[in-house]
Amino acid sequence: MIDDQRTWRSFELLIGAYHLAKKLEASSSAQRIGVMVPTSGLFPLSAIAVWMLGRTLVPLNYLLSCEELAYVIKDAELDVVVTVRPMLEHVGGLPAGVTPVFLEDLATRGVPPFRRARRLPADEPAVILYTSGTSGRPKGVMLSDENLSANVEQCTEWARFTDGDVLLGVLPQFHSFGLTVLSLLPLAVGCRAIYTARFVPRRLIQLLRTHRPTAFIAIPSMYNALLSARDAAPEDFASLRYVVSGGEPLPAAVYNAFREKFNITINEGYGLTETSPATHWCRPHEHRVKSVGRALPRVETRIVSPEGRELPVGEDGEIRLRGPNVMKGYFKLPEQTAAVFDEEGWFKTGDMGRLDAEGFLAITGRIKEMLIIGGENVFPREIEEVLNGHDTVKDSAVIGMQDESRGEVPIAFVELKEGATFDEASLRAHCRTLLAGYKVPKEIRVLDALPRNATGKIMRRQLRA
Repeated sequence: MIDDQRTWRSFELLIGAYHLAKKLEASSSAQRIGVMVPTSGLFPLSAIAVWMLGRTLVPLNYLLSCEELAYVIKDAELDVVVTVRPMLEHVGGLPAGVTPVFLEDLATRGVPPFRRARRLPADEPAVILYTSGTSGRPKGVMLSDENLSANVEQCTEWARFTDGDVLLGVLPQFHSFGLTVLSLLPLAVGCRAIYTARFVPRRLIQLLRTHRPTAFIAIPSMYNALLSARDAAPEDFASLRYVVSGGEPLPAAVYNAFREKFNITINEGYGLTETSPATHWCRPHEHRVKSVGRALPRVETRIVSPEGRELPVGEDGEIRLRGPNVMKGYFKLPEQTAAVFDEEGWFKTGDMGRLDAEGFLAITGRIKEMLIIGGENVFPREIEEVLNGHDTVKDSAVIGMQDESRGEVPIAFVELKEGATFDEASLRAHCRTLLAGYKVPKEIRVLDALPRNATGKIMRRQLRA
């Protein structure tokens, strides 16, 4: 593994984990241990140390506000957090009663005594990942070692990763994709991982040129930003056999611009924190526009109606999933856990989608984001795709506002391209040419930047506020 600071060989990660495990054992007897480090080799080192002790890893999102971070630490019942001093300065410190264990202070000389890894208690998860909290307080998603191992095996089998692959990782490791695909999978397969702590387009292009990675997984906003890298060229991406987008829908404008500028087809994937995370992946040889691909091995998919009836091919409904990678449940939230599983054990994703005859899945929206306008179901994504196709729009988000006559009406927020001028009348006219009249936003507002969480998802709750 190579990060912004150094190269980590496998035995160096293991020796570092031994030293950290020894220090943690003396610092805390709590079952759960927090880890808050930048995207780097320090994360897998810390995770190995926590699991050596038979304890639960709680990756902490260092992009949260002080209040949100304090809530997660309290909810997870942490009394120790593994971190580095610059990170602690960045978040403004830890709550009272929580002890930092600094990785800079680890012994670097000598090999500590060999220790046999302890088994996790049967009722304890290997990891608790807190959701980003786009619609309320973050929830702790409990993932077992079986969940994580299953997803690593599913991804490896589906993409045929080998020890000759090189993964370029910029997603934060407190995020489910950063944890499983960019941290655990390289350890399991023995391939190389290249990490960088901050997403800077110029830096990404440099890493592509230096390390010639074979796989790059990012979110749509990152691909959009890479389009603005002035000296980027098609040959910079030539080594990649997998260029994958996840986390949120990939705008058609970004997909088309990437193909035109770099001769690269971005393939979409799908997954949730609750599914460890990957469930679907559109491989290059079977690419379908606006599809997230077919299900990974041992993942079952069904589309159901609001009444829970399984729907036939081509019909929109809620996506439900079942497989060995689906979570144990939400930490200390038995009622919410029960609510997201049906009687047959299928996980209710809350996402809307449809399957075609060959099993390819298309995501059409979120149930909670669906608007009902004059009795018609409307998904924001359809309107956003049209807005994003306008020459002046960099990105957009659509929400519903109550309306006495129509129930709801769509309100749009747009982020403009650099140097563009906001013209609401022009945008509305553009929408009228491509959308039914009731789908045209009643109002379009411009923002300097759409509010996003750490993984790039738009915070619609803030837009509603």
